[in-house]
Amino acid sequence: MSRIEEFAKVASAASGRVRGASTPEQYDELWAWSVQDLDTFWRCVAAQVGSPLPGPALAEERMPGAVWFPEARVNYTAAIFRDRPADDVAVVGVVEDPSQTREVTWGELRAQVASLAATYRALGVAEGDRVVGYLPNTPDTIVALLAAASIGAIWSVCGMDYAASAAQARFEQLEPVLMVHASSYVHGGRTHDRTEVVAELKAALPSLRATLEVGTPTWTEAVSATAELAPVELPFDHPLWVLFSSGTTGKPKGIVHGHGGAMLEQAKVAALHFDMGPGERLFWYTTPSWMMWNFVVGGLLTGASVVAYDGSPAVPATDGLWALAAEHDVTVLGMSPGYVAACQKAGVGPADHELPRLRRIGISGSAFPATSHEGLQAELGPDVQICSISGGTDVVSAFVGPVPTLPVWPGELSRPCLGVALDAFDPGGKSVRGEVGELVVTRPMPSMPLFFWDDEDGSRYHEAYFDTYPGVWRHGDWITITDHGSVVIHGRSDATLNRNGIRMGSADIYEPVEALPEVREALVIGLEEADGGYWMPLFVVLSDGVDLDADLEQRIKVAIRTHASPRHVPDAVIQAPGIPHTRTGKKLEVPVKKVLAGKDLGGAFDPGSVDAPELIDWYAEVGRARKG
Repeated sequence: MSRIEEFAKVASAASGRVRGASTPEQYDELWAWSVQDLDTFWRCVAAQVGSPLPGPALAEERMPGAVWFPEARVNYTAAIFRDRPADDVAVVGVVEDPSQTREVTWGELRAQVASLAATYRALGVAEGDRVVGYLPNTPDTIVALLAAASIGAIWSVCGMDYAASAAQARFEQLEPVLMVHASSYVHGGRTHDRTEVVAELKAALPSLRATLEVGTPTWTEAVSATAELAPVELPFDHPLWVLFSSGTTGKPKGIVHGHGGAMLEQAKVAALHFDMGPGERLFWYTTPSWMMWNFVVGGLLTGASVVAYDGSPAVPATDGLWALAAEHDVTVLGMSPGYVAACQKAGVGPADHELPRLRRIGISGSAFPATSHEGLQAELGPDVQICSISGGTDVVSAFVGPVPTLPVWPGELSRPCLGVALDAFDPGGKSVRGEVGELVVTRPMPSMPLFFWDDEDGSRYHEAYFDTYPGVWRHGDWITITDHGSVVIHGRSDATLNRNGIRMGSADIYEPVEALPEVREALVIGLEEADGGYWMPLFVVLSDGVDLDADLEQRIKVAIRTHASPRHVPDAVIQAPGIPHTRTGKKLEVPVKKVLAGKDLGGAFDPGSVDAPELIDWYAEVGRARKG
């Protein structure tokens, strides 16, 4: 029996109306109860994941500003270590060199966190102080977070692929007292030395009282002293960490989540929607800069073990992640749609590896095309569920995702997650079905941000989510809720294609185009012009040795017309040298749209937040050439 079916029994006793979670009808009934009776639902979740909490769950309902569990005292680190067997493996640290793999048991992890927490205190770190990390994805980074959380310090981290300017733009807002850092990270068969970047960061952060370097004798001493783990009891809404927005269109927003909200949301999604618990192993390809890293750490809340990988997904070959999943007995493996597409184009994938324990494939980062889904499912076989999720840094969780007992339709996400009052609104705030609408959440979630850092009057927070529909969270994605209850994600609504009054999602164009073997990646932009016209170019990055000719351009247009509609066919197909992304892999649709229109990004654009900032100049030149 799945964990969500076990939870449905608890829900049935509490509600008197829930019958189960084994069929779509039963799940829909369970979901409806979960969003109608938030108070009872979240108290049941807390008890189910081993962290029963006193008093009312939702004491004051408003958005923003809901008050959750005012009588509770919690600690994220304490929840992670509750009732864990000391000798079982908690974290597997993996790098590109297999000989350097290391396993950390729950007992070892607990001892290291306790020791490092004592070190933090000895360095003068107090409750509410900020501890930042400039670190790769290793077990040490998890230790650094859990030690900070255990003493009530507030954590933030950047992966080491971030330039000094990008990390500084985030960390300097927090005025940290301590920085934990490494000197290098591994990617693509190379060790990337970052000592100069670390030196720049130290010089740029005058609030620092101390630093700790991972891998040095000082670090070894910091994590190996004998100490007792004694997490402080904190209010439910005590800040746990600060996650930052991409910073590609303005100053990165510091999004603050609380101990209790992150704990409950992450445990709910991992246990109920991914069916994770003791004996499971989670490996999601990510970096510490992306909220999926926090999601992976949250997997520990269920008693599952996790893999921390510092390296490229394509080492030693394109199917590197599949090889690692096989080697480390992974049961839940997470990846991006782009990685799946790369494997399919290279003719490699799960069929080439022994994966007897694999039960679920997580997909995140962008819309997952139906064609990719069908090809991957054919390789995996019927016993492995493909679990696309959609959520965000904003809630460090998922709004929509899998249900272990329900079908998955290619190109669609099975259902809204429990406790998420998801809807689709038209521009007038009317709920719609079977047509494109704005993704909204009409009732609070405990992991919604407490506040934005340095946003004293809450205006930036309100503008980000509540300006369009007062009292309702607008996330900024176009979705369709289908007649069978699933959800289709069309892309960001702030990069909407609005041709002749018809709203279209970019994902509907990317799917057929990026399925062509000649196309590595595509970017579509809809540009409103001064004369009232509308220009919709499609930029394509082609495979090595391929050039755009009339035949390929025609095949691209036919693929779009056939898969989507004639109105989706672009005005121009343009071969591009590359497509710029955020450091977490998202296409820069909005900044490219601005430079094509001739707008100067100026100080609002941080090149350090982009994987290939020089490409912005190329797109700006395209815009200038079009204007003559």
